[in-house]
Amino acid sequence: TKEELGPHRAKQQAGIRPELILNNFSTRLGHTVGRMFAALFPQNPQFRSRRVITLHNQRDFIFFRQHRYIFEVNEKAKKDPKLPPVICRLQEVGPRFTLLLMYVQDGVFDGDRGDFMYRRDAGADSA
Repeated sequence: TKEELGPHRAKQQAGIRPELILNNFSTRLGHTVGRMFAALFPQNPQFRSRRVITLHNQRDFIFFRQHRYIFEVNEKAKKDPKLPPVICRLQEVGPRFTLLLMYVQDGVFDGDRGDFMYRRDAGADSA
């Protein structure tokens, strides 16, 4: 949060745009939903931010995760020149949540007579 980062660091992070990764949005419906999510984020990421937002689609569930790159000096590389001098790893930062796709409506919203591209079965939730 901004309080944890401090006022200077929060201002610094506010203007930096993350990278967006859309994973497994390969069907026709997936392309539509993926484009909806892509419209929520800026289309010109600044790769210096080290922040990545991942949206992963699996069986009508959409998993939202946010990570940040961490670059560390490899201490073992000083002894062995064959090893890479810098190690990169991912750290998960919040928030983290899962969405369930209930319906996608084509056109203007109309709950009663709308043209639905996708509608989840009412009996699909009971197991």
